[in-house]
Amino acid sequence: EVQLVESGGGLVQAGGSLTLSCAASGSTVEHHAIGWFRQAPGKEREGVSVIRLSDGSTYVEDSVKGRFTISRDNAKSTVYLHMSSLKPEDTAVYYCASEYLYYTGRYYYTGVDGMDYWGTGTPVTVSS
Repeated sequence: EVQLVESGGGLVQAGGSLTLSCAASGSTVEHHAIGWFRQAPGKEREGVSVIRLSDGSTYVEDSVKGRFTISRDNAKSTVYLHMSSLKPEDTAVYYCASEYLYYTGRYYYTGVDGMDYWGTGTPVTVSS
């Protein structure tokens, strides 16, 4: 079992920056991909960016490419989401989630339903 705790959400003006943190714990953390998902009111949850801890392979959703960067600190079992040039449409509850990986080849993002463990979320509000 893996436990995930998010932090760093808050209120920011459009064009600003914010960094989210996801602290992971558990005996199998090093075999996981960990990333960020978001859900805006009335919309489905969507993947934002995911990183495989073992080699740093990433998935990045098209709408945030060039603005959001995911990174990892394996010594701290922590994954970060560095967000810049924020837009009002980025407003959502951001969730950290992890997926246990049985393979060592190329990383393939399998979507929301492929994730095994979830944090409780941290809200991000971008004002115009």
